[in-house]
Amino acid sequence: MRISELSAESQVPIPTIKYYLREGLLPQGEQTSATRAVYGEAHVRRLRLIRALIEVGRLPLAAIRKIVAAVEDESLPVHDMLGTAQYALSPGADPDPDAEAWREARKRASALMSELGWRVTEKAPTLDELAQTILSLERLGMPADAEALRPYALAARELVTGEELPRVPFDGPRDAAVEHLVIGTVLYGRAFDALRRLAHESESGRLLGETCRGGLPGEPG
Repeated sequence: MRISELSAESQVPIPTIKYYLREGLLPQGEQTSATRAVYGEAHVRRLRLIRALIEVGRLPLAAIRKIVAAVEDESLPVHDMLGTAQYALSPGADPDPDAEAWREARKRASALMSELGWRVTEKAPTLDELAQTILSLERLGMPADAEALRPYALAARELVTGEELPRVPFDGPRDAAVEHLVIGTVLYGRAFDALRRLAHESESGRLLGETCRGGLPGEPG
């Protein structure tokens, strides 16, 4: 297909496609003349991946380059390629002013992984996120030990193993696997968070025998 057809198929404007070509994010097409190239389904898949990384993952160009490099490196195992995308999606955590408390929370986060039998590397930025969450919960007087976090961990594992990972096309094109992972991680994560809040409203009303009117105190319902 010509670049105009690639644009129509992918819904990515031609100037944007040319920018991705210049930046090396999109493979060059097959030259048919000095001024013309043709493109295939691999280019459509790559554009879908880039759109997912930008529009869903909200990732900067530097992170996208790193993920694309992992996709193109056929010697890199699929697990490591997907890990590159997962780590890029994680915002990490800002350094905590209480270094000793932070180190202790980080140890507890790692200990929970061991207790659950999860194979997670110590460099995972999501462990930093979990450690910071543990600290925040405790500072607000909320339980944050393994017993309190275990139900959330088990629910997460059930969703990942039963619903999310089975949708990832591990045996298909590498671009497609990363695209599915990014969309699943971000958008299904948002859906789960929204559904959990809706469940809170529903169950609170059931337990208290009330219906939420919405709005803030003093505002009309």
